[in-house]
Amino acid sequence: MATVHDRAPATGRTTGRRLPRTAGFWLLGGVLLTFMAAASAPSPLYVVYQYEWRFSATTLTAVFAVYALALLIALLTVGGLSDFVGRRPVLVLALLAETAAMTLFLTAGGVGTLLAARTLQGLATGAATGAISAGLVDLQPGTRLGPLVNSVAPTLGLAAGALGSGALVQYAPAPTTLVFALLTAAFLLLAAAVAFLPELVSPRPGALASLRPRVAIPAGARAPFLAALPCLIATWAMGGLYLSLGGSLSAGVLHVRSHLIGGLVVSALTGAGAVASTLLRDRTPQRVMIAGSAALAAGTGLTLLALALTSTPLFFLGTAVAGCGFGAAFLGAFRSLAALAGPAQRAELFAAVYVVSYLAFSVPAVLAGLAVPSLGLRATATVYGAIVIALALTAALSGAARARTARSAAPVTAAAPCPAGSRPAAG
Repeated sequence: MATVHDRAPATGRTTGRRLPRTAGFWLLGGVLLTFMAAASAPSPLYVVYQYEWRFSATTLTAVFAVYALALLIALLTVGGLSDFVGRRPVLVLALLAETAAMTLFLTAGGVGTLLAARTLQGLATGAATGAISAGLVDLQPGTRLGPLVNSVAPTLGLAAGALGSGALVQYAPAPTTLVFALLTAAFLLLAAAVAFLPELVSPRPGALASLRPRVAIPAGARAPFLAALPCLIATWAMGGLYLSLGGSLSAGVLHVRSHLIGGLVVSALTGAGAVASTLLRDRTPQRVMIAGSAALAAGTGLTLLALALTSTPLFFLGTAVAGCGFGAAFLGAFRSLAALAGPAQRAELFAAVYVVSYLAFSVPAVLAGLAVPSLGLRATATVYGAIVIALALTAALSGAARARTARSAAPVTAAAPCPAGSRPAAG
């Protein structure tokens, strides 16, 4: 049954020159994809920056991590703001901030400017993430499109950004600036387009109070949220390893010096994730999360074997398998949680999902960067991968156990009579 938020509100905020819901939905999907493409665009450049500015692997992962940590700060403060002031104003401001971050990349001449650019980029992306995720569900309520695009667009965007940036660095002039000039223009155009986005959230009191740092999880979503934690941590920790040290692994362990190959390392993981998410979109969330977690564990094991054997083909095969697990596991986890919050709680719940995801994305990568000088790249990646395998297997096995419990309890639940005068609770 449609809720008040599924229809145009009585205030008339959706009247005037606004895009139709379907067009607005795909515009939001494009905005999410572009944000994620910008997030991975610096990855193939890290090796270039490291060579030109002579900084260590620890500094490299710090440059990567400030983005994720700034994103977390934004999620914890303004992640749920669009539930109170509307999706559109939050998105326009976030897109303008992202445009400013791209101009900083254009002028970067050292680590300091690079850190500032990544910090501003993280703040802008964090501000936009909750609003985009909630807006996608707002504009296609009661369908699987919202959760699907929320899962596919990030992985597809990360793949496109890394691959496109790697190609430009390898073959185009001005390798450290051209990609950011293109992204600056794209974000300016998107900010203009989002001004015409249909708005289905009416302003309500509490906007200032919502800025207090917090993670809000609706009571009915807490148990499923806890159950999804190993899956979320494993998937995004693997993503953090590839986006921070993927280029270094291909160059330092596999001895592949091409910047395009460095971009392919990231895009193999995230592109396979996008394909898997699309193919499995009609399967039940629990099964998708279990299968994805198992594939992530298997693929990670193959990549570790490839690093031990110094085999580039096996490394890409393992990366693709792990990527399928990455996409499927996150899709299953996201879909299992997406239906558990109403429109007024969606942005906060999705912000909580991304808080966990980006902590897993950043903190382990920083620890890996700290470990590289003493352990070396190969050993650090091996320990890191072993932890990811353990988490992924935990998610798969615990998910299978919960599924068996649910199946065994189903006949009992179905046979139990309702007490006199009572009704089954609404799903």
